[in-house]
Formats: sequence, structure tokens, C-alpha cells
Amino acid sequence: MSGPPPAVAAVRSAVRPGLRASAQPVLVAVSGGADSLALAAAVAFEAPRAGVPAGAVTVEHGLQPGSAQRAHDTAGLLRGLGLGPVLVVPVAVGTAGGPEAAARTARYAALTACADEHGARVALGHTLDDQAETVLLGLGRGSGPRSVAGMVAERPPFWRPLLGVRRETTRTACTAQGLPVWDDPWNTDPAYRRARLRAEVLPLLEDVLGGGVTPALARTADLLREDLDALDTLAGAHLARLAGPDGLPAAELAGLPAALRRRVLRGWLRGAGVGDLQAVHLGAVDALLTGWRGQGPVALPGGAEALRASGRLVLRPAGSPSRRAAVAPDPEEQHP
Repeated sequence: MSGPPPAVAAVRSAVRPGLRASAQPVLVAVSGGADSLALAAAVAFEAPRAGVPAGAVTVEHGLQPGSAQRAHDTAGLLRGLGLGPVLVVPVAVGTAGGPEAAARTARYAALTACADEHGARVALGHTLDDQAETVLLGLGRGSGPRSVAGMVAERPPFWRPLLGVRRETTRTACTAQGLPVWDDPWNTDPAYRRARLRAEVLPLLEDVLGGGVTPALARTADLLREDLDALDTLAGAHLARLAGPDGLPAAELAGLPAALRRRVLRGWLRGAGVGDLQAVHLGAVDALLTGWRGQGPVALPGGAEALRASGRLVLRPAGSPSRRAAVAPDPEEQHP
């Protein structure tokens, strides 16, 4: 007996290890495009064999004509694959960050809520090609190595089993299984940066550099992520050792390499509930250690403040009364 077509087998092979590694229920996020449909079909085939309950969710953004009917049709297709439950979740899309970012924010909020409600992890259809595009976008933003390291396969509640699979493979898998693919016009609209990367930049790079650029970018992300994960582990150990109820020891923390020191600071601030940290905030807090000239507190998102006092880095929560007298800077730390 012959096996499935090669593309179908490739997608099934990609999801099989993750399904066998965890008994947690899975909800496949499906837009109706080739990547998510191929993923849904593979999960529908492999999940019963792994003993894992598997359903699906399609988010209806309401941004394009016929989106409600398309979501209804996609849900029917998913039920026909044997997935259940199949959820259709309408969302209200805001405007912050532009249409792409706003839609993504609404979508991920809806998917997270579904995961919480059903105790499930959400399978996303991002492919190796998506990973390469993400790396290029991170390089263009200049927002640090973590953004260049791309997407991770496992970050609860999200699971991305297709990061090693090419986009052309998912489309071929859909064709082989007779799955009707919906091509989102946003994916080819040059008004969106990712669409231009896909249609113009990557083909040009492939031509200039002689091919193989897309897998090379994805491979670079994998290698960089290994290094970053190691640094994060080391920073976590330093944070556990150094942090106390009265803050962090400034001199000892200042002696750490910059890559570790800033990770310790980020972990400390996030652990204290300071969200939306940007590079400018982290740099200003780091300057309290490495560029100390007796400067005042650093304002942080949410109204908190970081300051250096009595040889320690201290966090003043939002809304707390001034503690300048109680934590006055040590005169020995003053510099001209």
C-alpha cells in the first residue's frame, strides 16, 4: 500500500512529534489559507493516533467583504476533517499600530482566550518562509537579537510545528488532499511591509546571493536562539542570586557582561510588574549602574521608577509616596 503524497507526509511528520510529546488538547488556528489548512488536516489525521483531543478555531476579523461567510465555510470544512470543537470567534479590531498590528493583537487575544477556556494549546501554521520574513523584519527594526531570532516553536499557549516546512509544501499538501485554499489579498498587497518582503525582497536576495537565502535565514534564527536561551538561563541564575527585597547590588551587577546585566535588569523589572519595556528604558536603568553620576530616578512604563541608593538598585512602584529621604543616595557614590 502506497503512503500519502510527499507533501502531505512532510506536514504530518512535522506535527507528529509534538502531538506525541503532550496529551494536552490542541486547537488549530485556521484562517483558510494553505498553511493553516494543511496544518489542520495533518493534526486531524495524527491527533487521534496520538490520543490527543484536537479542535480548531477561526478568528473572524470583520475587515474584508464576506469574512463572516468565509469563517462559516472554513468551520464547516474543519468539522468535515473530524476536528472538534470548531470555534468561530468574531473580534473587534482596533487601530493601534496600523491594520496589520491591530488585527494581530485582536487575533492573539482571541486565541489566548480560547486556549484558556479549553485548557488547550493553539497550533499556528507559521512556516519556514514566515520565519525568514520575521528575521528580515527584525533586522530592519534593529530591535536586538531576540527579534532576529524569530519565532519559537513552543511558547505556551502557542505551538508552531511547521517552522521547518516550506510554504510551497503546505500548498502542495492542500492540493493533494483537495482542500480549497483561500488566499488573503493582504498577503500580496504592497501596502503591507511583509507582503513586499515576500514578493520583492526575498526573491531579490535569492537572485543576488545564489539561492538558499530563506532556509539560511531560518537556520540563523535557530542558531541565534540557542545562544540567547543560554544567556537567558545564565541571567536567570544571576537574578535569583542577586535580587532581594531591597533591590539589586549595584557594584556587583555592574561587573557582569552587558549581555547578562541587561537580561538581569529586564527580568527584575518584569518580575516586579513593569511591562512594555523598551530599549530606551532598559538603557536608562543600565546607566544607573555603568554611567553613575548621581542622576535621579528613571521613569518606567506604568509609573514606576528605578533609582540607585545606598549602593543598590531600587524599584519604586507606581503610586508609592516619595522615599527620597529613606533611600537618599550614598555620598560615596556621588561623582562630579
